[in-house]
Amino acid sequence: MPASTRHHRTLAAIVHCVGLLTALPVLPTATAPHAPAVTAPHAPTAGLTPAAAAPEPSMPAAPPAVPTPTRVVSPAARPKVSVRVAPERSSAPGYRIEVRNAGSTPVETTVRQELPQGVSATTVSDGGRVLRPGGSSATEVTWRLRLAPESTTTLGTTLTTTGSRQPVTAPTCAYASDGRQPYDCASATWTAPGMAASQSPEATGWRRQTPALVAAGAALLVLGVVGLLAWRRRRRPVAAALASDGPGTIYPRPAAPRPPARRRKPPVWVVVPVAAIVLAGTLGAAAWSATRRVVAIDTDSQPTSGAWTGTGVSGSLGTPLREDAFEFTVYRITCEPGRGARQCQATVGVRNLTREHQSWHGKLQRAYLANGNWVTTDEPATRRANQGRDVFADPLAAGSRMVLPLVFTVTGREAPQRLELRSGVFSAGVRVDVP
Repeated sequence: MPASTRHHRTLAAIVHCVGLLTALPVLPTATAPHAPAVTAPHAPTAGLTPAAAAPEPSMPAAPPAVPTPTRVVSPAARPKVSVRVAPERSSAPGYRIEVRNAGSTPVETTVRQELPQGVSATTVSDGGRVLRPGGSSATEVTWRLRLAPESTTTLGTTLTTTGSRQPVTAPTCAYASDGRQPYDCASATWTAPGMAASQSPEATGWRRQTPALVAAGAALLVLGVVGLLAWRRRRRPVAAALASDGPGTIYPRPAAPRPPARRRKPPVWVVVPVAAIVLAGTLGAAAWSATRRVVAIDTDSQPTSGAWTGTGVSGSLGTPLREDAFEFTVYRITCEPGRGARQCQATVGVRNLTREHQSWHGKLQRAYLANGNWVTTDEPATRRANQGRDVFADPLAAGSRMVLPLVFTVTGREAPQRLELRSGVFSAGVRVDVP
């Protein structure tokens, strides 16, 4: 075989082997560090197609949407509805009720007048109805009104009592259309003409001030007696000189000057023990008095007794009662029917009579049951009744007033017999009897 033919066959075999090697799959092999990369020679191979290039990542058409923060929905503004109640000057209990809408939009409202036990309605203005809520013995007069903008609606009732002609207090409130959210409340007390002035609130106020007046009179009497004795003592030398048979001088001259008399001072060993005894006695009396007052504050008693400030005051529905910082007025209380856990809602007016902001707390407000147990304010239910507003979170501004519902959760068929309301833990608070 010629040498050129052998060379051609050898080259063809080498090309065939290179093609087979390039057609085999590439296996991952460990590469020695710092080893130079070996590049295979370029050779055309039949039946092979180049691998498709990986597509480049594409940018999104629009940036992702940024989530918007959740907005807290504030409660709707309360309509500008106000209530005024005035007693009629008549022989029978009567009231004139004025409901005013000072806003620019119409308002749907339910007006309720609470009647105490033993009192019934004789005449009611147009549209009013007499009801017994929840089957209780007390009655109420209700009106469903649509108040036009910038208008005042006048209502009236005439009542009759089964007992003696005692003062009658009938609180009145304007509620939202559902009858639960109060807009405003007012109260008035009817007094029969010619009734003794001692039964009026003014006479009661003077009666409460009697001890202070007696003390002031006693102090003035003591000062007068001391002044009279001092005046008579100063007149004695003059009277003695006028009554004597001397040369006519009121103050005779001494025969010889006398040295001034030196006042004797008590020794130190007497002053120090006496001062120590007085100081110890004062501190002991103060500690004993403080201990007595702290022991007197019994938060588990029925009702709570003892306080640092103020004197406990009791009253009925619709009567303004003043304690240390607040004036409380309970206008109405109703309970859900049932035997299990149920809610009782009290419509309460709170007025800050001080010149400073005052805070109050839901745990200090109590409802006492007939069996002697008591419950505090159900704060979550009270927040829901006030359209999500926490009425105990912010202090009450100086001189301001608000009307709000307080919710108490009770168990059983018994309803609260008494409410105890207070501004602070050391305040005497007020107690309201519930019929």
